[in-house]
Amino acid sequence: MKKPSLLVIFLTVFLDLVGFGIVLPLLPVYSENFGASGFLVGVIMASFSAMQFFFAPMWGRWSDRVGRRPVLLISNFGSAVSYALFAVASGMKGETALWMLLASRVFAGICGANISVAQAYIADITPPEDRSRRMGLIGMAFGLGFILGPALSGLSLAGFNVFGLKFNGFGSTGPGRVAAAMCFGNFLLTFAILPESRQPSSEHAAERPRLALWTHTLARPQVGLLVWLFFLATFAFSCFETTLGLLVIDSFKLDIHKPDDAKVIGYLFAYCGLVGAFVQGGAIGRAVKKLGEPKLIAVSLLFTAASLAPLPYVRSWGALLGVLALLAIGSSLARAPIFGLLSILTPAHEQGETIGVAQSFGSLARIAGPIFAGSLFHLHPSWPYLACAGVSLAAGLLAWGKLNHAVGKPQ
Repeated sequence: MKKPSLLVIFLTVFLDLVGFGIVLPLLPVYSENFGASGFLVGVIMASFSAMQFFFAPMWGRWSDRVGRRPVLLISNFGSAVSYALFAVASGMKGETALWMLLASRVFAGICGANISVAQAYIADITPPEDRSRRMGLIGMAFGLGFILGPALSGLSLAGFNVFGLKFNGFGSTGPGRVAAAMCFGNFLLTFAILPESRQPSSEHAAERPRLALWTHTLARPQVGLLVWLFFLATFAFSCFETTLGLLVIDSFKLDIHKPDDAKVIGYLFAYCGLVGAFVQGGAIGRAVKKLGEPKLIAVSLLFTAASLAPLPYVRSWGALLGVLALLAIGSSLARAPIFGLLSILTPAHEQGETIGVAQSFGSLARIAGPIFAGSLFHLHPSWPYLACAGVSLAAGLLAWGKLNHAVGKPQ
């Protein structure tokens, strides 16, 4: 195990997610301020995932051929450029600003290869029996990044004054500037320290058109099932992310225009992130050893179903925190064993390609989930939660019955 490489990969994903967390809360606000319709706000929000859906497999396949390090460098530099565009758009007004904002998210999605290539890098340097535990570090970086990102967003906007140390903030361009600086620092760190994990080889994945690439991946029984399970798990969680704020406002009669009430929603997401980071940073390794990847995937989806179903009927803060903790545990336990098992079942020369396909299906889920959940929520607040509980239950039972309980050879 190459410990320094693992630390750099963790920092790469962490800094990438911090940058994402900095700008994400502001996207709908800035979009509306620039005159976007509700539909266009949705397009801007979905544009990043839409681009990842198309480009993640390409970057994964390229990383199989030329190495992980060059792709990570391109992705880091591209992310820095996209956040710089976001900063420029934030200081503008009107229709030009709106199109610049959209362009920044499209470019970020095109260059957004960090997560899938980082997972392939971990697979390269980790023996099969430890991969799920090491993949948990990616999830831990997710959780910590989404906690720190929104906090830095507020500080870069408005500044702070702590113990006599005063910073006035950068105003509306601050979040983009800070995110761009962090991603450029990430680029320099990767360039200076990270070695290549994949040695040149004469064995490459066959060159395939995009549709053939997806068909090839999904046609392998266990691999295809894992990709679909990742899609369903991501779909359910994205529905939860989209509507939690609306549900809490409705259930607890909060006023979003009151600063203290508005902060509650951010605190709840931070709480979920903390629980998830704890699970993926420490508990995931023991859980894999005790249950194995197939059973753990099934249990995680059943936990998710058991927490989504009662969520719209909770009316006390203590019960809400308990249900959210169960949901955070369930969702956190799914990702690492799915990608750990994917890497075990995939030949070394197709690691990046296969993980890229899985990530593109996750992106598709993050496009479809918010639209599905938002539409159902306006019909009745409980409907998206009950529907996604049903989806998670079906996925959990499918995983329990169909995933082989003995890890096989690459397919």
